[in-house]
Amino acid sequence: MKVTRFADAKPYVAPNHYEMVSLRLQGFEADGPEKFWTGLSHFLPGGGAGPDSSPLEKVYVLLSGELTVRAAGQEIVLGPMDSCCIPGGEEREVKNTGNHVASMLVVMPYPESSK
Repeated sequence: MKVTRFADAKPYVAPNHYEMVSLRLQGFEADGPEKFWTGLSHFLPGGGAGPDSSPLEKVYVLLSGELTVRAAGQEIVLGPMDSCCIPGGEEREVKNTGNHVASMLVVMPYPESSK
């Protein structure tokens, strides 16, 4: 079993994100998960990501607040405990249009060049 205490989670920089702070909860360690990693992203009001795409699929689980997600010609608002899957290669944009911090769990496979 690999436990990461929240107090020990390390920040990381996510490309093309703004007004956002992220913590790596699991992954990119020798004794961690082998096929995926998980992160926690806190989007400040006005914060967001993209528009951009990556070759990797991703799952978003909103824990608190609201986030607008645009992908594949759709725009949805995620609320607490809502989730969505963005396929690899699909352009997406995420935006916190509210006044509360939005916290989101992110689950992604490892890039080919890591782990």
